[in-house]
Amino acid sequence: MHPLFHRLFVDFCTYYNGNQDYFECHEVLEEYWKEIAPGDKNHPLVGYVQLATGMYHWRRNNRMGAMKILKKALNNFSINQSSPFFDYIHYNQLYNDCEKSIAAIEKGYDFTSFKIEIQNAELAALVQKNITELPTLPLNYLLNKHMLRDRSDILNERNKKLEERMVNSNNRKNKKRLT
Repeated sequence: MHPLFHRLFVDFCTYYNGNQDYFECHEVLEEYWKEIAPGDKNHPLVGYVQLATGMYHWRRNNRMGAMKILKKALNNFSINQSSPFFDYIHYNQLYNDCEKSIAAIEKGYDFTSFKIEIQNAELAALVQKNITELPTLPLNYLLNKHMLRDRSDILNERNKKLEERMVNSNNRKNKKRLT
């Protein structure tokens, strides 16, 4: 199976081109990235995640955050142009739309979305079918989705890592005292 037919990439395209739920785009593609290339910050999926994150920030009027992350996405796209993760995507259009978005942000223009053009008929049909099944979401929900989710698992994991660091730090201190 071609990597763009993975259900999580299809979901990404569905959310991106459908109801523009950029937060959900980030979530599903981050899951895919962690599945196939965890820790590889230069992987093309990271560029797509950055694109969705930038669009999310721009729509929320966080222009500086949007510009910063969209520039990272553009750089990622540049270094990965020949990747299979762009095989069925109109790469030049995606790149140009990303550049236009950065320029619009720099000029202070309001948020403007763009679609990712899919060049493979089978993939495009699959995404389009899924788009028809998406719910219509209110703008306020799309703007503030990051504040509406249950973050308990993220906070628990963060606290666990903090406790581990504190234990390790205390162990090192105790070893120094003993020597």
